[in-house]
Amino acid sequence: MQEVSQRIQALSESQTIAMAQKSRELKAKGLDIISLSLGEPDFDTPTFIKEAAKQAIDDNFSSYTPVSGYLELREAISKKFKRDNNLDYAPDQIVCSTGAKQSIANVVLSLVNPGDEVIIPAPYWVSYLEVVKLAEGVPVFIETGIEQDFKINATQLAEALSPKTKLMIFSSPCNPSGSIYTANELSELAEVIANKKDFYVISDEIYEHINFVGKHNSLANNVEIYDQVITINGVSKAFAMTGWRLGYIGAPKWIAKACDKMQGQITSGTCSITQRAVITAMLASPEVTYEMRDAFLERKNYIIKRLNGITGVQINDPEGAFYAFPDVSHFFGKSHQGTKISDATDLCMYLLEEAQIAIVTGAAFGNPKCVRISYAAAMDQLVEAMNRMENALNKLS
Repeated sequence: MQEVSQRIQALSESQTIAMAQKSRELKAKGLDIISLSLGEPDFDTPTFIKEAAKQAIDDNFSSYTPVSGYLELREAISKKFKRDNNLDYAPDQIVCSTGAKQSIANVVLSLVNPGDEVIIPAPYWVSYLEVVKLAEGVPVFIETGIEQDFKINATQLAEALSPKTKLMIFSSPCNPSGSIYTANELSELAEVIANKKDFYVISDEIYEHINFVGKHNSLANNVEIYDQVITINGVSKAFAMTGWRLGYIGAPKWIAKACDKMQGQITSGTCSITQRAVITAMLASPEVTYEMRDAFLERKNYIIKRLNGITGVQINDPEGAFYAFPDVSHFFGKSHQGTKISDATDLCMYLLEEAQIAIVTGAAFGNPKCVRISYAAAMDQLVEAMNRMENALNKLS
């Protein structure tokens, strides 16, 4: 009898990856699918980073690296933290991993014991929940809605705490909502966090540079909780380096040491060539990310305008990342030619079949009333996609 472990049986497949795979399969059959499902910039990696990688190959950086990454890389990340975030993380507080997803998994598996409660504000990135399940933690969700811009407040956080609470995981800018916590909002959360010294927070800041409203604020800037925060970042989004696979943490030294130990038994150090290229990215001015950010802002404005023009769609105005997260519950219970829409998952399948557009159900992100639309696609594709979407939604009655 062939049977995988209970651990694997308990894990859910990533619905973003599943929808992307379904899109590719339909495209292979000749269908004109517009995929707005993956969170992947449609830009090329900047030339100066690619040149650094080529130089690293020529210089024979082809051997095993330290588990946490080259010292020169961690020094460069330390400078980036100080320059961009006014955070003091020494090189021995930094661990580089094979993507921010591994960085998050390292931290969760290093801190969470079976039965420990982990607070996850909803909506949340799909992998937060699955990594908590892998660690045998108990997820505690804090629900938010469009009326509060999908952000939790201090009162909600305080009410969610219990003697078993060990960790919270959240992102700002947020995937999937695009919401950004202000410095004041983070300060109010910090007051609650500071009252529970055995409580830690993973602050996922991977979309830091895709910010349409001004300076990025890091949770760890609140000095009273600096030792309780693990700051997550990476190069996939801001530098269009999704395939290069490098994420990193800034954390209290004891947590960084634990993550190094965990990673040393699973992957060891990430790709040596990627690491050398990322040194160049970290030392570059943040201005190199502005062109891509400005393009995303133009697309965001277009998508929000079009969604606001569709009867029944409710949408906030996302301040960062590259997602729209509209509430589509108006369409639940409606149908077209025998296809009935019961929930957001049904609506995504309807749009895939009727309009040949791939988006992801909000149920995957902890909000079953919404869908996530990635606007990390060329403008001509977005125009066509929104035309198709509006036409398909207007057919539902």
